Amino acid sequence: MAKTDTRTVASLLREYAHRTSLRGGNPYRTKAYLRAADSLAALSQPLDRIIATGALTRIPGIGDAIADIVRKLYETGTHPRLEKLREEVPAGVLELFALPGLRSDKILKLHQALGVNSLAELEAAAKADRIRPVKDLGASLQTKILQNLAIARSGETQLHLHKAAALLEHAVLSVKQEHPEFSRVEIAGDFRRGCELVADLALVALGKGPNEIEQSTLRLVVADKKHFGASLLEATGSADHLEQLKMFAADRGLALKVDGLYRGRRLIASATEEEIYEALGLQFIEPELREGRDEIERAARQQLPALVRDEDLHGILHSHTTASDGAETLETMAEATRKRGFEYYGVADHSQSAHYAGGLTLQEIAEQHREADRLNQKYGREFHILKGIEAGILADGSLDYPDPVLKQFDFVVASVHSRFRLPKKEQTERIIEAIGNPFTTIIGHMTVVSCCVARAMTSISTKSSERARDTASLSKSMRIHGGSISTGGGIKRHSTMAASSASIRTLIRSANSTTCIGVSRWHARAACPGSGFSTRCV
Repeated sequence: MAKTDTRTVASLLREYAHRTSLRGGNPYRTKAYLRAADSLAALSQPLDRIIATGALTRIPGIGDAIADIVRKLYETGTHPRLEKLREEVPAGVLELFALPGLRSDKILKLHQALGVNSLAELEAAAKADRIRPVKDLGASLQTKILQNLAIARSGETQLHLHKAAALLEHAVLSVKQEHPEFSRVEIAGDFRRGCELVADLALVALGKGPNEIEQSTLRLVVADKKHFGASLLEATGSADHLEQLKMFAADRGLALKVDGLYRGRRLIASATEEEIYEALGLQFIEPELREGRDEIERAARQQLPALVRDEDLHGILHSHTTASDGAETLETMAEATRKRGFEYYGVADHSQSAHYAGGLTLQEIAEQHREADRLNQKYGREFHILKGIEAGILADGSLDYPDPVLKQFDFVVASVHSRFRLPKKEQTERIIEAIGNPFTTIIGHMTVVSCCVARAMTSISTKSSERARDTASLSKSMRIHGGSISTGGGIKRHSTMAASSASIRTLIRSANSTTCIGVSRWHARAACPGSGFSTRCV
C-alpha cells in the first residue's frame, strides 16, 4: 500500500484534532494535536525518512502518543478513531473552525440546531437572521460571524508569528543536519519581513544552487554564493515590493530577475541584497519595510526611517504577575528580565475593574509597591523595577482609578476590557479621552488580531500594514501626549508593532512569561523613571 504524503498526514491530524474537540473534553489535547499538525506541515525532510529513523518525537509538539497516531495516518491514510469520529459530523462542518473566535461548542450547536454544514451555509444563516433567535447563540455571535467571515477566508493557511518562529527554528536545524554541505541557512518569506501572520514558510540555503525544494508547506531555496543575495531578496518578498523594485530597475535601463540585477546581458549585482540595492542607487531597505508602500521612493531619497532593534531595547513593560492573572511572582519576573541583560522591568498588573482577572485593590497596590521598593533596594543601580498598572478604560473614557492613585505609578497602560461593541465613533472618542488623561503613558493592545477594540475602531483586516494606517491618528494623539501604542496578548517569541505615522517597527524577544513590550516616549514627562525607556523617534 502506498504511504501517505506529509501534507496529507498533517491535514488528517488537523481533522482529527477538530473532530476530537467537537466531542468536548480536554481542550489542551486538541491544541496539542493542532501544534503537531503545524509542525508536520513545516517539515524540511520527507516524513518517511523521519519515521524510518525513529525521529518523530524530535519534532516540536510530537510525543509518544501523537507519534503513534502520525505513524498510523502515514501507513494507512486514516485512523480507527478518526473513522468513528467521521460518522458523527459531516466534513463540511470542519470549515467553521477557520472562523476566528468560534469555539467548538458553538460550531456543534450551529450544526445541530440549524443544520449548518459549511462556511457558505453559515454565512447564509447569519444573513437570514437565523442565528440570533437560537438559545446559546444569539445576536452578538451572529454579528461576530458576519464580521469574521472575510478573515476566515483570507487567513486559512496563516500562522501567528510566534508559531511560525518555532517551526522555522526547527526547520533551520533540520536542514543543517540533513544537508551539512549548506554553509548558511537563512529564514526568508513573511517571517523575515516581521508580518504578524505568516503564510510563506521559506528558507534560503547557501549550496550548489540554483534549486528549490518544497516539503509540504516549507519552501527551501538553494543558491550558490554568486546568486545568494538575489535568491534571498526574491524569497523574502513581498510580491508588491519586488514588482515595484523591478519597475524601478526597468526605468533605469536595468532588469531585476530571480538570479540578480542585469544591465543588458551582464549580471551586475546578485551576491548580496546590499549590492543589489546599491546598484539601483537605493538606500538599503530592511526586510520589515518591504511591503510595497513608499519605501522605494524614500530609499531613493536616502530617507528611510531607522528601525528599533533588539539592542535598542533596555527593558520590559506591561507584564502581569501572580498579583493578578500572571504565572510568576514579581521577583521571579524581575529576575528573569535582569538575567536577560535588561536594565528595567515594568510590572503592569490588571486594575480593579478587571475583577475577572484578579485586578488589584488599593491594598494590593500598596503591597506590590512595597515589594518593588524592597527589590529595588536590593538591586541598587544595576536594575530597576518600574511600578505600573494596566488601568481599565471605562465607557466614558475615564480610567478606573482616581488621579491620586494613578499618580503613584511610574507608568500607566490604559486598555479597553469591556464594551467592545460600541459604535466606531463612540469607541474612538472613548480612546481619545483616555489618551488625554495626564497619567496615561501607553495605550494597550491596540493591534492584537483578535482584539474587539481594534475591530470596532479601526479595521477587521489581518494585515499589519492596513491596521498600521488605520491607527495612525491614535499614534499621533499618543505622540502629542507623550505616550505610545503597545502591542499585547500572548507574545511568546517575536512580534511586531507598526505605527506608521511615527515610523516605528519593533522586534520583540520577550523575557520569561512577559506578554508585552513598549517603546515609550518619556521626553514629554517631567522625569524619566529608572534608567529610561528605549526610544527611536523619526
